[in-house]
Amino acid sequence: MWYALRGGQIENFKFRRQYPIGKFIVDFCCVGRKLIIELDGSQHAEQAADDKERTSWFEKRGYRVIRFWNFEVMESLADVLDRIKEALDDASAPSPADPSLRSVSATSPATKRAR
Repeated sequence: MWYALRGGQIENFKFRRQYPIGKFIVDFCCVGRKLIIELDGSQHAEQAADDKERTSWFEKRGYRVIRFWNFEVMESLADVLDRIKEALDDASAPSPADPSLRSVSATSPATKRAR
């Protein structure tokens, strides 16, 4: 899955892998769209209450969470990627006024000095 998400391969959106948010580490996150992607193995069938609580925690902080079973990714990656694209298109862009979402652009003086 990471090979399909990294490097802006989905409509130039940047994803991070094993990304910490609060006390949690999510499988994948598009910070710019506040979209979390979680891959669930068979153990998650028994942890539905924990997953629901975790999802609620993220949603209270403005994130959207989509979940896929591991077998979905293995058997139908193209369909999973289509659903991720739809979620990215549906997600409203976060406010640029939120300072936690600002990043140094490639053309900023700070970036030029760092090169």
